[in-house]
Amino acid sequence: MRISTSPAPRTSSRTARVVRGAAAAVTAPLLLLACSSTDEPSSAAAVTITDQWVKATDSGMSAAFGDLSNADDQPRTVVSATSPAAGRIELHEVVAESNGTKTMRPKPGGFTIPAHGTTRLRPGGDHIMFMGLNGPLRTGSETSVTLTFDDGSTATFTAQVRDFAGNQENYAPDHANGDSRTGAQTPAHDG
Repeated sequence: MRISTSPAPRTSSRTARVVRGAAAAVTAPLLLLACSSTDEPSSAAAVTITDQWVKATDSGMSAAFGDLSNADDQPRTVVSATSPAAGRIELHEVVAESNGTKTMRPKPGGFTIPAHGTTRLRPGGDHIMFMGLNGPLRTGSETSVTLTFDDGSTATFTAQVRDFAGNQENYAPDHANGDSRTGAQTPAHDG
């Protein structure tokens, strides 16, 4: 009896090679992704906020403050923020002008929290600016704020609304980002 070799086993062998090749093509990027990941925490996992609060106001603008602490071995940077309390949020700094007045403006690059360090958000200094409030911020209430870091991770915290009468600065809008407002105005958050 003669056993013939038919194309069927060859086709099965060829099909098996094609299937193995396709599986390798699909699996290789996943293995590369797995190999490229690190055990380092995201910025959101490394940074905490304490003593957070928001200035009470009826309308206009307000600001959030607190202490951002970084437990990681590398600096972490907050690049933006959002909150249901405001239509727009900017990360601000306050700078002294040559005539002695203080002006708040968007902070280029955001807030960098040094490795194993703290960045303080304070009235008269760096702060999270709430613009176009969606309603009054009443003393004793709370609002959430979501921070976005330069690695794309996010962290949300809740801040209590408090009364505060403090600093007076002028607001210098960021015309480079297409803000069409002109001139300076006194901020509603007073700090």
